Formats: sequence, C-alpha cells, structure tokens
Amino acid sequence: MRFLSGLIAAAFFASPALAQCGGGFNTFVKGLKAEAIQQGFDKSTVDSFFNGAQQDGAVLKADRAQGVFQKPFIDFSRRLISQNRIDRGKAMSGKYDAVFDRIEREYGISRGVLLAFWAFETDYGAFQGDFNTRNALVTLAHDCRRPELFRPQIFAAIELYQQGNFDPTRTTGAWAGEIGMVQMLPRDILENGVDGDGDGKVSLKTSVPDALMSGAKMLSHLGWQPGQPWLQEVTVPAQMDWSLSGPGKPRPVSEWQAMGVQARSGSLSDLPASLILPQGHKGPAFLAYPNFDVYFEWNQSFVYVLTAAYFGTRLEGAQIYDAGNPTPGLTGAQMKQLQTKLQARGHDVGKIDGILGAGTRAAVQAEQVQLGLPADAWPTTQLLNQL
Repeated sequence: MRFLSGLIAAAFFASPALAQCGGGFNTFVKGLKAEAIQQGFDKSTVDSFFNGAQQDGAVLKADRAQGVFQKPFIDFSRRLISQNRIDRGKAMSGKYDAVFDRIEREYGISRGVLLAFWAFETDYGAFQGDFNTRNALVTLAHDCRRPELFRPQIFAAIELYQQGNFDPTRTTGAWAGEIGMVQMLPRDILENGVDGDGDGKVSLKTSVPDALMSGAKMLSHLGWQPGQPWLQEVTVPAQMDWSLSGPGKPRPVSEWQAMGVQARSGSLSDLPASLILPQGHKGPAFLAYPNFDVYFEWNQSFVYVLTAAYFGTRLEGAQIYDAGNPTPGLTGAQMKQLQTKLQARGHDVGKIDGILGAGTRAAVQAEQVQLGLPADAWPTTQLLNQL
C-alpha cells in the first residue's frame, strides 16, 4: 500500500467549495452532487456516481495511523527494502525490459526510479488495496483535515466514470484514493494516463505497461529532468559546517568537494546538489540532485522519499549504504516533546505528531546553531535537554 504523508502536490487544484467539509455526511454528498452539476456533469451521471456512497470508517482509521513515518531512515529503509524486493525488482526489470527502454527513450527516467515506486506502492502490483475508491475520496473530503487535497479528486473520478474508466461501486485501491500498480489519484490518471500496451484504454490495475508509462509521464509532468541522476551516496569529513546540509540547500558539487565530501563510489555529477544527512553527520550521507526534489511532489514524507530514491539507486547497482554510527535519536514521545518546545520558541513544526518532517528538521537545525551544537538537523537527547 502507499504510505501517504498527507500531501501529493500534483493533486492540488482549487475548488470553489473546498472549505465545505464536516457536518452531516448525506448533506455533504448533496453538496458534492450540486457542485458536480454546476461543473457541467450530467445529472443522471452524477446521481449514478454517488448512488450508494458511504462514509468509510476504516479509511479514517488508516489516515490517522501513519506511525511508520516516525521511524528513522535506517530503520524505515531496512523495513521496506528486502532482498526479496531487490530480487523481484531485477526480475521485473528483465521481464519488462522493452517497457523500461521505451520509458527511458521517451521520458528519460531511469528504470530504478519506477521499479522502486512499483515495489513500495503495491509490491510490484500484488497488493493494490481493497478500499472502495469513491467512498474513500468522499470520506476524506468530508473529513476536515485535508479537504483541499481530496475534494478535487472526486470530480476527477466522475470524469473518469463518464469516460467509462471508473466504476463507483467496484473500483478499489488504497485508503487514500490512489488506484493501480503505482497508485495514482484520479486527476493524475486524467492528466497522465498512458495506454502503454496499445489496447485502446488505460488500465493501471491490470496492465504493467499502462501503469509504468503513466507513472513515468506523471514524474515528467512534475518536473523530472531526463537523463539526470537523483541521489548518490557520499562520505563526509569528521568536521565541517553541518548547517549547510539539508534538503533544498543546493551548492555546486565542487564546493562540497572542497569541504571534503566525496563519492563513496564512482564520480560525482557536476549538477548542483544538497547534502542529506538523514540521521546526522555520523550516519548515512547522500548528495541529492535536482531530480530528488520531484520525489516530494509524489509524497512529502522525507523518510519515504529518501528511501524510495535510495532504493532506485540500489536497484541499479549501488552498494548498501554505510549506516555509520549515528547518535541515538528520540522516541516518539520525546519527539512530540521536542516539537512542543520548538513550537513554543516560534518555529513552525506543523502538527505535533512525533514525525521528523521538514519543518521539524529546519527548527532543530536552527536551534542547534544557536546552542553551538553540530547543526545537522538530527534531534538528540542532548538537544532536548538543552532546550
């Protein structure tokens, strides 16, 4: 299943009624039907689409149970990357070699990237989710946590239904409304669906060529630069200005090299790159190239994105990363305590959820600078105690 962190940038499209959520579920559905008709959908199509729509409590439960994101990178990546997934990935690469070759020609996206998504999202298509997609989308749009994400997907699903590519009662997928082998939301399917096998329809649940080609087109649409790398493991010196590290802080590779950053194997690209230290300066280290940022358009969980990006390189022959000897991190309860302290100091850490997301990392790094600690954005008990 897809580990959704709460935001898929490709799904952000304004809706005139996105603030409408909560209240009676039946009343909410009536409002959706009225809005769909205002958008130009035929009344009979709208009535048929929503006929039997129900609130799904299991969807809400899944949405609130994403504790896996509290795991640090080493634990998270070891949980998701198994030898079986590596072996199957290599087998799938060979089996669908022609499809991957076509993707590389048309979109310039390396096969390891899509293989990693395919593996993590549905275990190469084996587990695509059994939630009713219509009910999942309506349930999440009714819930007031993220209506701006899910409400537009309902109208995209109606359009797919109108085209004959969605069955409100039978189409199933992940709890967050994604469909198919690489788990795409309805609007993404409308915009990026590709008939990869030439049978005249886009079937992301049953056709591997359709699913992989559609995923590739979506990544291209999100800004993937053809033929460019995305992530590379590096070694770092014992001492340097760690505050320069972190996502979204690109520097010329020559500058990183001057500071003592070196490729663990092979040679570094001449593209600008950010230094990623997921568990501090004593743990694994990577240079993230511009294509790495595109991963955050797919899923905004830092630990998921880094793991998917690393697995993509591993499937293409990269060695197992050097885990190093990172300073022990915080427990979930301690992370929440830290976030509360950071919030009290004026930092925007988002929800107090015990997850080391982008906001919390930035706040940790800022406080480390103030306290004279190694500013590598990795929270430790020392930092917690000093705060």
